Amino acid sequence: MQFTAEHRQLEDTVIRFCDKELNPHVAAWEAQGQFPAHEVFRKLGDLGLLGLKYAPEFGGAGLDFSYSMVMAEALGQCTCAGVPMAIGVHTDMATPSLARFGSDELRREFLTPALAGEQVACLGVSEPGGGSDVAAVKTTAKADGGDYLINGSKMWITNGLQADWCCLLAHTGEGPAHKNKSLILVPMDASGITRQKIDKVGMHSSDTAQLFFDNVRVPRRHLIGQEGLGFSYQMLQFQEERLWGAANTLRSLDRVIDQTIEYTRQRQAFGRSILDNQVVHYRLAELRTEVEALRALTYRAVEMYIGGQDVSRLASMAKLKCGRLAREVTDACLQYWGGMGFTADNPVSRAWRDSRALSIAGGADEVMLSIICKLEHTLPGKTR
Repeated sequence: MQFTAEHRQLEDTVIRFCDKELNPHVAAWEAQGQFPAHEVFRKLGDLGLLGLKYAPEFGGAGLDFSYSMVMAEALGQCTCAGVPMAIGVHTDMATPSLARFGSDELRREFLTPALAGEQVACLGVSEPGGGSDVAAVKTTAKADGGDYLINGSKMWITNGLQADWCCLLAHTGEGPAHKNKSLILVPMDASGITRQKIDKVGMHSSDTAQLFFDNVRVPRRHLIGQEGLGFSYQMLQFQEERLWGAANTLRSLDRVIDQTIEYTRQRQAFGRSILDNQVVHYRLAELRTEVEALRALTYRAVEMYIGGQDVSRLASMAKLKCGRLAREVTDACLQYWGGMGFTADNPVSRAWRDSRALSIAGGADEVMLSIICKLEHTLPGKTR
């Protein structure tokens, strides 16, 4: 990746936003189990940060995905992972298919206010019986005159309690599982929708909901793109989602290592600092090297993606590595904090709790491994 002055300016803007608008409130939001999404997103929208890669005619900046990656990485300055995840769902998970395949009418109605921070979006794919197995979703959207009638439920929905609209994956016909689903925009104030909060081990400041749809009626014009292509649209979107997730871990892992170096330098045991023990010093150096390796993989995948290449293989590798490395880094660093690392309000313990979701959300580790295996037959040089 070649970083321009514009990339660096964006990075500085996001870091300042985290330090000024997010970090002073993180402790309170974590305790409350939710952050004020509309308030925060409106401030992001005022700065033009919610539509970096989207068309100017709908309120975007018209930039390429490398800018989304820079923003994702800079959001690692936030002292919790829940708020950045909620922002990423809005900017790089719930809106890409709408921006790419939606009609101009739909984009004006839903994308433009989302990019301005006036509305909050969520993505409705996972279900109680089908998370990583996207083909197994059972929610239906049956044609009824000029409307769809939606029934079913969605699980683990980030922003679900506060969202104004949902990009919903549902069955719209019969036939093969990969060809009978569509993406539909569902206003969350529609009659028949019930939201239920889900309590989690980590990511406390990000609201997560189970959504229930009971004869929810939406106009058929809310269909994104063509009926029956929703599965394909979602698979394409996963490339950006997984690259965003990998980029978002980088700065946060560096920050955990930095905090641990500083703490172990000051903490004394048996007449010297903890950091003076070679096993600690070497382990932190090893972890830093692993983060840099993930950064190189992520940057390379992003560069290929903006060059028009299919990076499903590399994006899956980056997603797999970021989830596992986040667990490794936070667990190792927590150990060096001793008893302080096991206190609830410690920044490293918060990172440790939050990191566990990374190997589950957006496709579990096992699914990433399956994708990588299936793509290993690719000719050398094609994705390498």
